[in-house]
Amino acid sequence: MTAAENVCYTLINVPMDSEPPSEISLKNDLKGDVKLKTEALKKVIIMILNGEKLPGLLMTIIRFVLPLQDHTIKKLLLVFWEIVPKTTPDGRLLQEMILVCDAYRKDLQHPNEFIRGSTLRFLCKLKEAELLEPLMPAIRACLEHRHSYVRRNAVLAIYTIYRNFEYLIPDAPELIHDFLVNEKDASCKRNAFMMLIHADQDRALDYLSTCIDQVQTFGDILQLVIVELIYKVCHANPSERARFIRCIYNLLQSSSPAVKYEAAGTLVTLSSAPTAIKAAAQCYIDLIIKESDNNVKLIVLDRLIELKEHPSHERVLQDLVMDILRVLSTPDLEVRKKTLQLALDLVSSRNVEELVIVLKKEVIKTNNVTEHEDTDKYRQLLVRTLHSCSVRFPDMAANVIPVLMEFLSDNNEAAAADVLEFVREAIQRFDNLRPLIVEKMLEVFHAIKSVKIYRGALWILGEYCSTKEDIQSVMTEVRRSLGEIPIVESEIKKEAGELKPEEEVSVGPAQKLVTEMGTYATQSALSSSRPAKKEEDRPPLRGFLLDGDFFVAASLATTLTKIALRYVSLVQEKKKQNSFIAEAMLLMATILHLGKSSLPKKPITDDDVDRISLCLKVLSECSPLMNDIFNKECRQSLSHMLSAKLEEEKLSQKKESEKRNVTVQPDDPISFMQLTAKNEMSSKEDQFQLSLLAAMGNTQRKEAADPLASKLNKVTQLTGFSDPVYAEAYVHVNQYDIVLDVLVVNQTSDTLQNCTLELATLGDLKLVEKPSPLTLAPHDFANIKANVKVASTENGIIFGNIVYDVSGAASDRNCVVLSDIHIDIMDYIQPASCTDAEFRQMWAEFEWENKVTVNTNIIDLNEYLQHILKSTNMKCLTPEKALSGYCGFMAANLYARSIFGEDALANVSIEKPIHLGPEAPVTGHIRIRAKSQGMALSLGDKINLSQKKTSL
Repeated sequence: MTAAENVCYTLINVPMDSEPPSEISLKNDLKGDVKLKTEALKKVIIMILNGEKLPGLLMTIIRFVLPLQDHTIKKLLLVFWEIVPKTTPDGRLLQEMILVCDAYRKDLQHPNEFIRGSTLRFLCKLKEAELLEPLMPAIRACLEHRHSYVRRNAVLAIYTIYRNFEYLIPDAPELIHDFLVNEKDASCKRNAFMMLIHADQDRALDYLSTCIDQVQTFGDILQLVIVELIYKVCHANPSERARFIRCIYNLLQSSSPAVKYEAAGTLVTLSSAPTAIKAAAQCYIDLIIKESDNNVKLIVLDRLIELKEHPSHERVLQDLVMDILRVLSTPDLEVRKKTLQLALDLVSSRNVEELVIVLKKEVIKTNNVTEHEDTDKYRQLLVRTLHSCSVRFPDMAANVIPVLMEFLSDNNEAAAADVLEFVREAIQRFDNLRPLIVEKMLEVFHAIKSVKIYRGALWILGEYCSTKEDIQSVMTEVRRSLGEIPIVESEIKKEAGELKPEEEVSVGPAQKLVTEMGTYATQSALSSSRPAKKEEDRPPLRGFLLDGDFFVAASLATTLTKIALRYVSLVQEKKKQNSFIAEAMLLMATILHLGKSSLPKKPITDDDVDRISLCLKVLSECSPLMNDIFNKECRQSLSHMLSAKLEEEKLSQKKESEKRNVTVQPDDPISFMQLTAKNEMSSKEDQFQLSLLAAMGNTQRKEAADPLASKLNKVTQLTGFSDPVYAEAYVHVNQYDIVLDVLVVNQTSDTLQNCTLELATLGDLKLVEKPSPLTLAPHDFANIKANVKVASTENGIIFGNIVYDVSGAASDRNCVVLSDIHIDIMDYIQPASCTDAEFRQMWAEFEWENKVTVNTNIIDLNEYLQHILKSTNMKCLTPEKALSGYCGFMAANLYARSIFGEDALANVSIEKPIHLGPEAPVTGHIRIRAKSQGMALSLGDKINLSQKKTSL
């Protein structure tokens, strides 16, 4: 074990700028007053930590410092005796240590309980049996001390001595068992019980058997250790489960959240009976609701999601869906998102009705709540969840649609767009709901505020109004929304009409009115003095057109054409037919006239003019072909799109279920628990061990068996082989931390003093602490660890040098410059998915774009796309069906998210230049968009590097 990996008990801050004092001055200070002695002792400790030996000071400290009763000195001495070398070079104990041993024997009998306790803690750190042997009677006596602090530490001291040197106290388990039976203090009992778990499990079980009925009355620290013991015993010996399962059930009722969490986790591993799973899940749900910390909520939710992954547990959790929905009372969006996803995964025909009722209440609640930044997003989540429920359980659609359609008039366009998408799918899929949806749509039509939603609503009404009455209602709504026609004349009249009273009122400040807009003095006066009323008076569609949004006019023209053609087929009277068509044509003509006039803020585009003109021509001719195109083929294309989407969803669900379902081959061996050997049983992973390793950052990955995934791949050489100091670093990336394990080798025949690794960072990296200086003997080596915090996803660079003094040389400090260490962005990027609408929204919002030109020797489009996905860790959002086939070009959207929550978007547009022959490489561009500049640039660099490296 290297010095850097030794167990660390105490952290000491070392001022870097201070000069190391000489041994003589330290000796004098150690003979001075208490203040001087304290400062001198601190300097001695720092120098020993830096590799100095200072053997001459040992007797001085024993004579002048050890006898003092000052508490600060006593604390410092404990640190000093822990780090000072206690043996001669040949491994024998120094003679002076006998005096130290006697001093500590006296401290163990000291009347002050703090001194006794801290001395016992210090003894846990000693690794010399010769020093501990004379102290054993005093340590045993401390078990009977009146103060719990002393008894608690005495148990720990006995445990560590028994673990390291069993022969010094062979009867320790028996001694501690007797102590445990008579002990009353919770912390002492916990330490004693923990020692028995690790030292003599049978005795621990004996004790537990005697008090198993009183477990609920114990303190939470002792209950946690009992849970650990039960887990370990049942893990090693499954036949013991029945004996302890009742105890675990009782611990689920503990008042401590930590005990409940651990007990629930243990219960799930011990038993897969439905009652056990239900009790554990119920316990998790209670914890989520009662705990205020969102991190705790998310962790416990993850445990519930893990439970759901097990096929036999899923059915039990389905009965608890309504309890899970209680978690929605948490205001945090992430918690709500996970909860809704979990509820949606668990919903079945038995509980979908109740789920929908709760979700409808939540939707209505979001309407009444005061606007919060997450309210809109939460409403969107609810709408999507209801959408998914209705698609999976069509019977529910009739209950859901009336509530959701109220949100078409919502100010939040994203939530309204989700509702519209849902309505479009529902009206196409469920024929029986069409009259209801059309009726509801006509009710809310006039209240729609967003032009995008207005367009969608127009399309739905035009496509699905099939009765004469509905068609007349649509025309009425359109006329109401458009206002008085012809639009241009009525607007000009309105201006003229509103002008006279305005002039009469504002005679005084007439000069000021002229300069407001510069073109139309009177109009500027009007808009500046009465803008609110003018806007209020204007109907919605008229407002959109005067703002210059003529795309909605093109949509309206298509809708009018569809309903007019349908009206002609429904009504036989020629007069009514002509009247309706004429009205539709009048509306289109007046819109064209408005577009060409100077009244709108922006003139009409040529595309919109073409579309409206085409619709006018279709209505004037009324050919059967056009009737088919407008009234049949539009709906068919929607039907194709929805069925493709549904097929894609089913495919992804099938993949998910295949992942979860454990497939058993016909010739697989059957394992009977009763016939399993003990060593085979222990091959199951120990959860406590795994969580401990994860906390220490030593997670053993299963891929480690692969030689290519070994640590050697991540070793970076920092200096040359001919440099006086050779250094290489192993870069270990652990989410938000990077640990650099630097091996430093002294290649000279001199002793290198104050050998310091100086590091600096470029990018969003931050060095947590400066590595402390070392002293390297000739041809010696050491490991230095440095921690770097990562704050965002971008390519970071760590650079620096090693500086040192040569022992006995008078020259300046020597310096060896290190090679740069490049931190790879791929360690932080994970594939993710989002909807097309979210992708487009982010694409519009993100301001940083990086355009990378394709420069590769790959000749196949699909192969190049797969190569990019592999090298950037991104996910392709474009469905496989859209990418299948061959046409010489390809466009695909890619998406990924970093562990810091940053989004990265990419659009791949590539083609195969056929005119250059079949062996011509792929050409094109990749556009990357991200919120931060670093992310966009780093991803671009990664693509550039990887596409150049490609070898066929």
